[in-house]
Amino acid sequence: MEKFRIAVRKFDPFESTLQKLWDTFCLQNNIEIEAEMIPYELHNLYVETIAKKGLENGNWDIAHLNTDWIFDAANEKAVLDLTSFITENPPENYPDGWHNSLLHLQQIDNGTYGLPFHDGPECLIFRKDLFENPLEKENFKKQFGYELHPPENWEEFSQIASFFNRPEENLYGAVFANFPDGHNMVFDFCLQLWTRGGSLLNEHNQININHIEAVQALDFYRNIVNNDNAVHPKSKKFGSVEAGLAFAEGQAAMAINWFGFASMCEVIDESKVKGKVDIAALPHDPNHKTASLNVYWLYTIGSGSKHQKLAYDFLRFATTAESDKLLTTEGGIGCRKSTWKDDEINKLIPYYHKLEMLHENALTLPQTPIWPKVAELIDQMVLKAIETDISTEKLLQETQKAIQKLQN
Repeated sequence: MEKFRIAVRKFDPFESTLQKLWDTFCLQNNIEIEAEMIPYELHNLYVETIAKKGLENGNWDIAHLNTDWIFDAANEKAVLDLTSFITENPPENYPDGWHNSLLHLQQIDNGTYGLPFHDGPECLIFRKDLFENPLEKENFKKQFGYELHPPENWEEFSQIASFFNRPEENLYGAVFANFPDGHNMVFDFCLQLWTRGGSLLNEHNQININHIEAVQALDFYRNIVNNDNAVHPKSKKFGSVEAGLAFAEGQAAMAINWFGFASMCEVIDESKVKGKVDIAALPHDPNHKTASLNVYWLYTIGSGSKHQKLAYDFLRFATTAESDKLLTTEGGIGCRKSTWKDDEINKLIPYYHKLEMLHENALTLPQTPIWPKVAELIDQMVLKAIETDISTEKLLQETQKAIQKLQN
């Protein structure tokens, strides 16, 4: 019997939400086709959908793709341009229901290649119960001479991380996601770069990471990650999900991670920090402004799907205000402004309304077909930085040479 196939980003809230949405959708529309939903880790999801041409050859009807890949997917003609569907039958309150920063990355050459599904830019997540504790505040001031508050610059970040690092209590100053999957360390490097006023692009719009801000960014990052007196010892094995769970289990005072992992602390059963968490903008160089990174997830339809109309009808259903709210209560991050401002959601997750602020400072990665390969090179560079003592300058020079070959 024919099945409707969905490639899913492996993450419990995504899987549970999708199953609930599909069941309701079928019930409401009297649809009997069975859905097969296969969850994949990041790298395998890319391989199954784009590298192995799964979306193009009809193997997948719908896939979760993130915006790092959408340029590549559209270029490869792997995903369907939804323009004609949207014109004929737009999603609820489209496009005004979403912040502009969630609508432009899937717009490529006048086509629209997906609908926003899950988001939450990078931010500083911290334990407000620790930061607000009078005894902690007193001890911190004695030691460092200033009031304990969420760090505004990277030096404060290091000091606060070392202050809260208490391995004997299974509490660490900060937790990072240093598993080399082509994503987390690349994002961390970009954030370090941007918050120091640096850029990934030169004046000719070409990728160039061989400059002073990049040296400062990589230097700081390799030092902090290897600081045993400040950082969770398992950071090198953690992807963003594992780092998020460690934070939710009360093992760290601070994390730099996706907003979704802050909200997860309020809704998942494993959380030991419900009601004890808050978020803030990222620390930054005193002469430059803060930054965030916006990479979001899309619902996309395979160009080879035999069920394109059904797939689009489901996408419209899965992106309504009600469905968006469901994703949020399950532990994902709804993309609609209505969810950000929802009273119930803000009771459950008191900092949810701050999403708008994060989007105001959110930058995006360069849209170029070579980005996935550039990301791999940056990932390898950061890994070498934290695992060897090759100089930062040399690592940046070598990586830039390799990037240049891709650009020529």
